[in-house]
Amino acid sequence: MGDAARKVELFEQLARVGKALGSGKRLELLDLLAQGSRSVADLAAVAGLGLTTASAHLQTLKQAGLVATRREGTTIRYRLAGADVAALYLQLRTVAAAHVPDVDVARTRYLGTAGGEDTEQVGREELLRRAEAGEVVVLDVRPESEFAAGHIPGAVSIPITELPERLAELPRDAEVVAYCRGAYCVFAHDAVRLLTAAGRRAARLSEGMLEWRLADQPVATAS
Repeated sequence: MGDAARKVELFEQLARVGKALGSGKRLELLDLLAQGSRSVADLAAVAGLGLTTASAHLQTLKQAGLVATRREGTTIRYRLAGADVAALYLQLRTVAAAHVPDVDVARTRYLGTAGGEDTEQVGREELLRRAEAGEVVVLDVRPESEFAAGHIPGAVSIPITELPERLAELPRDAEVVAYCRGAYCVFAHDAVRLLTAAGRRAARLSEGMLEWRLADQPVATAS
């Protein structure tokens, strides 16, 4: 028979990962880091946290082995410890959506009308087919730093905050397919609503960059 104390120790070590994931803000930080490495200051600003609080959350994630760091001059940049961490986050999200009804309620409130179902969507394979045929303009509406860290090849970068003033940069007669961070990112929904209101043909990728990477689809980076 195994040693009971050692068994307890084993499960306690496994629980460190679960405990690190037990915070909505830490999950949000993982969601942001899935787009690319970031500084503490950048993460704090985007997540709406103070520097001290953001640092504490990141240390918890680092102690659980979920994130790693590297130094660039005087700046410490955080990144996911591996693609398996992104996959774990995605699986957690999938399980929560399947078994916690409140997740769908919150998703609907966040993404807008009918949970974003008011905007047309296309799947990954359909996007690839139409992009290769030159039938659509692929539009990345994430911040420029996230686009630079990795984007769908051939995509045009116009952050959602700049889209109203830069509509003229998109061909008027072309259909636009917008995408952002992931299936729970509101930027692509907002982009489609804005484009449609302006009389443009537009749809959104049903997922986002998180799912695109995990599906081993091609990713381009800014040179």
